[in-house]
Parts: sequence; structure tokens; C-alpha cells
Amino acid sequence: MRRASSPGRSTSGRAPRARAGQPEQLGFDGMPERLFVCTPSKLGAYADCARRYRYSYVDRPAPPKGPPWAHNSLGASVHTALKNWYALPADRRRPEALGVLLRGTWVRDGYRDDEQEREAYRRALGWLESYVDTLDPEADPVGVERVVAVKTAVLAFNGRTDRIDSRPGPDGPELVIVDYKTGRAGTDADDARGSQALALYAYAAERVFRRPCHRVELHHLPTGTVAAHEHTAESLARQLTRAEETARDIMAAERAVADGADPDETFPTTPGPRCGWCDYRRTCPTGSQTPGKEPWAAMERTA
Repeated sequence: MRRASSPGRSTSGRAPRARAGQPEQLGFDGMPERLFVCTPSKLGAYADCARRYRYSYVDRPAPPKGPPWAHNSLGASVHTALKNWYALPADRRRPEALGVLLRGTWVRDGYRDDEQEREAYRRALGWLESYVDTLDPEADPVGVERVVAVKTAVLAFNGRTDRIDSRPGPDGPELVIVDYKTGRAGTDADDARGSQALALYAYAAERVFRRPCHRVELHHLPTGTVAAHEHTAESLARQLTRAEETARDIMAAERAVADGADPDETFPTTPGPRCGWCDYRRTCPTGSQTPGKEPWAAMERTA
């Protein structure tokens, strides 16, 4: 990947040109480098495939996406139903409320047919009923679908957590990041430990609420399992450093393209099985060589 020779400046010595529709940011010696505004999905897109990042965040107008995915519709429906369950008064947080909540949040996009959609609904309702049976309806989380944000020397990070709990710790209450999962594959402690998104949520939540936050959990609703990891200050710092390194790579690539570098070379593809699931497969010359998945394919794998 071609990179600019120094932070904040192009290889030609000129300030990078603004893309169409964006105000030009003039550069002066001694000015601090702009922060990279990001979410976990933005960082993850680049880490998975730089070309997909370019299509999502750089090219304007962005290339058309493929059709919506049924498994994303299922996940969004379940997440919103849980959010609305916590919005109920404590005395109404009962399993029998979930049918109405799920119907009210149900996203119908992507399913093969009505039969597959009805089966997905029944399955999701069963997951939810089993899951809320493990929850204390009287306990109010610190945050539900809560945005946390933090700035570093490189990043202006923000992200929306599924849930932030408060639990007793050795020196007082501590925060716990909870992330719901509805995919086919289960999760384990390595998934929780390696998740950059969960680590960044924990780092940001600790600073937003000024309370310790080291524990992160993946709640896999289909199996009812919880995968957890206890971060240390050092492990959170390592994940933050990784995120900052990714941000520097992205900013260098964007500057290179603004200075005339070939976008395809600067944002290369990462060919692999994921290409079949990519929203931009039909636009990408590399991805288009991979057979595409039907929008409902992941649902058949979870049956």
C-alpha cells in the first residue's frame, strides 16, 4: 500500500485536495493533525478489506449495494426487541411481552419466502423468551443502545453498545459491556478477548462514566451461552494502539488517493470466502469472480 511520507502531508508536499462536497482543510505548519472519526464498523471494514472500506467511506457517490441480508434483518429485529423490553416499566418486563415487541420491530427484508420468515420469527421469539428468563426485570442497565465516545491523539471514536451493566467489583461498582449475538456460530472467550470493538467500548465507557470497565461479554442468544473476558489496562491499551495504527493507515491511503494515487492499488482487495457475502461484490472486479450468496443463505445454515 502506498502511503504518504509524513502524517498530515502528501508525497508531493501539497495539502491533500478535498473530495467533492467536502470543505477543503488548509494545512499550516504546527497545526495538529485532524482526528480520524470512526466507529467499530468503520475500522472493521478496513481491517477486513481495504476495497470494501473504499466503497463504503471514500467513493462518492458510493457504489450500489446488493440486496438486504435476511440474517441482518433477524439480528436487527432481536436487538430492537431487547432494547424495547428494557424500555418497559419493570413490572411489565415479562416473557409474554416479547411477542408484541418482536412483531413491532420485525424487519422482513431478505427472506426467501413467507415460510422461511415465519420460521425465523418463531426461532427469534424462542431465543428472546429463554434469554429474558435469565435477566432480573428489576435491574436497570446503565445504558441500553448507548453511544459512548472518546478522543485520543489519533481517534475520535464513537460506538453504540448493546448494553452496559453495573455490577459489584472488589472496590465498588464496575461497568460491563454486553454485546448480543444471533449468528449461527457460537462464541468463546477468545472471541471476547480478541474483539477490538468490545475493547474500545470498554475504554470509552470507563471515560464517559468515570467508573472502571474491564469486563466484556458476548451473549449468544441461539445457544444461551456467554463468552467473557476480563481486560486489563494494558490489554485495552494494546487494542487502542491497534485501532490507532489502522486509522493512520486509512488516513495515509486517503491522502494518497487525494494526491492522485491509483485507488485500486491504494485500497486493494482481500480475496476470500467473505467476498461471496460482500455488499459490493458486483462492483468489485475481484469479488465478482466469487459466486455470490443468496440473501437468505445464512438462514438456511442456522435452521
